[in-house]
Amino acid sequence: MALSRHALAVVLALGAITPAPADNGKEEIRIGQTLPYSGPVSGFGIIGKAEEAYFEKINAEGGINGRKIKFFSLDDAYSPPKTVEQTRKLVEQEEVLLMFGSLGTATNNAVHRYLNAKKVPQLFVLSGATKWADPKNFPWTMPGMAAYESEGVVYAKHILQTKPDAKIAILSQNDDFGRDYVAGFKRALGSKAASMIIAEASYETSAPTISSQLATLKASGANVMFGVVLGKFTSQMIKGVAELNWKPDLFFVPTSASSMSFLEPAGLENAVGLISSSNQKDTVDAQWADDPGVKEYFAFMKQHLPNADLNNSNYAAGYHYATLMVKVLKACKDDFSRDNIMRQAASLRDVELPLLLPGITVSTSADDYLPFQQLRLRRFSGKSWVGFGEILDDRQD
Repeated sequence: MALSRHALAVVLALGAITPAPADNGKEEIRIGQTLPYSGPVSGFGIIGKAEEAYFEKINAEGGINGRKIKFFSLDDAYSPPKTVEQTRKLVEQEEVLLMFGSLGTATNNAVHRYLNAKKVPQLFVLSGATKWADPKNFPWTMPGMAAYESEGVVYAKHILQTKPDAKIAILSQNDDFGRDYVAGFKRALGSKAASMIIAEASYETSAPTISSQLATLKASGANVMFGVVLGKFTSQMIKGVAELNWKPDLFFVPTSASSMSFLEPAGLENAVGLISSSNQKDTVDAQWADDPGVKEYFAFMKQHLPNADLNNSNYAAGYHYATLMVKVLKACKDDFSRDNIMRQAASLRDVELPLLLPGITVSTSADDYLPFQQLRLRRFSGKSWVGFGEILDDRQD
């Protein structure tokens, strides 16, 4: 857990119902979070450990406008009922000011209406579902990732720029994840979608294989493949396309499918040329070794998490989101009302963060809650992902 057992016991023993004064008499900034520290995706718990360490660093430097951050990161085991239980505890017992960086679509969905009804900010949700950016109906919720739709848009824009006569096949997961990507992809193709997309297939997450879908898509004669896949289906798709001796000119997978842990079972040689996207620097890539933002990150890790595995990108993710949260808190000046926190989160203007790619910034407005709408394409070399081309933006035609 992000709180040690001892620290948690002390918090519970003291009741922690009334915000405790910081050293200078000002109230603490109490931040809540749920993450899977146990269960099937417990590896993501590292995100919370990095965030806790970053907030401790900020506190050691004097805090935010004279206030210290009190961070409660609780285990929900990636289970929506547990998320509800832990979130209610954080809001009603710990009296957190806001929720920050909780992970998962189904888990956040389970507390979406509750937090909005309570007017508790639900900031920087770690899920790319489009639904988190709906300021009209859910003004207290804001996403923290590039939307799946935005990512679909940039792949389609690249196809229009480089292969306008493409014959496109799409394989997508039959759920909101898959549908969001395909919706953005088709939106960017516009009137050309009907003629350029010549084959579509989907699969259920419960399916053992996707081999029949791949065979059908290859038979269509498509020369561009967009696979909206996750987890084991990433490996199956890359390997399956190779076994069919199908060599599409352009072959896309979502950022969430670009982990080496998915590419290796497919054979790295089969993934050469694969295209994905990113908005962050890869901290373990030698090309960023002398980058000031990356050096700053490694200095932080050496001092605050000296035993961490620096090859694990979840530490960098936690650091990245914590730097964004601190930007919002600093912008609040001396007004830490929930209304002002949302107002500042929804008025970010070209904010730079240490681990964002050069040229990519964070911008939001009262009617546009998507902080990350710029991405850069990257291609797999057989060893690593190599960025190429211009920065693509969902907001530009």
